[in-house]
Amino acid sequence: MLRSRIGWVLVSVLGATGLGLVTTGLAAGPPSPPQPPADGIPAAPRPVPAVPPLPRADPVGVSIPAIGVDAPLVAVGADAQGALEVPPLDRPTVAGWYRHGVTPGETGNAVLVGHVDSAAGPAVFFDLGRLRPGDTVRVTRVDGRVARFAVDAVGSYPKDRFPTDEVYGTGAVAGLRLITCGGRFDRFSGNYVDNVVVFATRVP
Repeated sequence: MLRSRIGWVLVSVLGATGLGLVTTGLAAGPPSPPQPPADGIPAAPRPVPAVPPLPRADPVGVSIPAIGVDAPLVAVGADAQGALEVPPLDRPTVAGWYRHGVTPGETGNAVLVGHVDSAAGPAVFFDLGRLRPGDTVRVTRVDGRVARFAVDAVGSYPKDRFPTDEVYGTGAVAGLRLITCGGRFDRFSGNYVDNVVVFATRVP
């Protein structure tokens, strides 16, 4: 008999800049998501040539060649409890962009979220933990421009120690944060125990 696996991540609202995040996945027996190295949060964005910020324009797609991701983006918000909305579970190959934050390419940290798994198996952000510093993330915007980012670090964090400020806080450069579930799957609670977060900075 197959046992269903349900993964979710919840970040409590923390002060005026905090934001809750919920990412839910449902799968029956897929392999465990890959784990990132214990690099943690980067001390500072990697040194890159100055890149003028882009004007606001909604993102419509994300491409991550190193892990074979080429997915459409849909805008998501937050519910009444401060939890980040996510794409519906019946669209596991779609990622979400937090529409109340900055758009990719603007100064600040744009946030993308995706499911780790689904009833059909691995979902759009299943392999985020495989990314390494220097890998490229490309975000296509509705204005036709492509914002290119280089990965600074990838970390895995227990849900009660989610790096809220580093993910949702303001920044002096155009940053990107990608988030999904990860870590060990707790069959007793039906949840993944960690969050996987990718930190990236815009490059030319």
